Formats: sequence, structure tokens, C-alpha cells
Amino acid sequence: MTPPDTSDRSTPSGLADAEYLRLAHAALAAIETTIDRWLDEDLIDIDTHRTGGLLELSFPGGSKIILNTQPPLHEIWMAARAGGYHYRWVDGAWRDTRSGEEFFAALSAQASAQGGRALRFEAPAA
Repeated sequence: MTPPDTSDRSTPSGLADAEYLRLAHAALAAIETTIDRWLDEDLIDIDTHRTGGLLELSFPGGSKIILNTQPPLHEIWMAARAGGYHYRWVDGAWRDTRSGEEFFAALSAQASAQGGRALRFEAPAA
């Protein structure tokens, strides 16, 4: 007997599992691409380390931001010096589950605070 295919199962987030994974991994890839560009431009030295759905950003001075996909919940979590945040895909963007703030705007604010300079991340095209 073949197990059921759950890759397209709808969830409370409104996304199929495969679509969640595509969007979440595109978000992490966009962050890595931006940081690589900053390194090439000698803007700021942020080290990245990615293991699957976990992306660790290490800032000058030793602080970190940790981004982690949460497939069972269809969320992206961010742990920064200012606290922990959960984001869910809503109306075409990753939104904070409490405040509704957009993920890339929040990440930009946290990275700017921890990096000591204005830094801006942008969402990839969905």
C-alpha cells in the first residue's frame, strides 16, 4: 500500500506544504544573496551559516540573528537581540503573528540595530 501524498495538503495557513517550503526557502535565499552582495561591496561583514531551514547571521561585535523555518506551523521564526518573532504567510507577505509587521521590514530594523548601520533586506518576488 502506498502512503498518501501530503505534499499538497492544505493547512490552516492556506498554503500547501510544498508552497510553504518554496516561499520560506526563497526568503532565506534572498537574505543570503543580500548579505553576499554587502560582503562584495564591503558594506558590512555579516557571517552566515545555513543548515537546512536554519540561517544564522553573525554580526560584528558578536550578536546574532537566527532565522528558522517551522514547517509544521508554516512559519518563519526570528530570534534577535530584541526578542523572538513568528511570521506567517498572509496576503502575499510574511507577517508577524502578533503585530502584522512585514518580515523583511522587521529583519531590516533588527539587522540595522545589531549591525550599527542602516541595512535593508527586500522580499523576493513571490
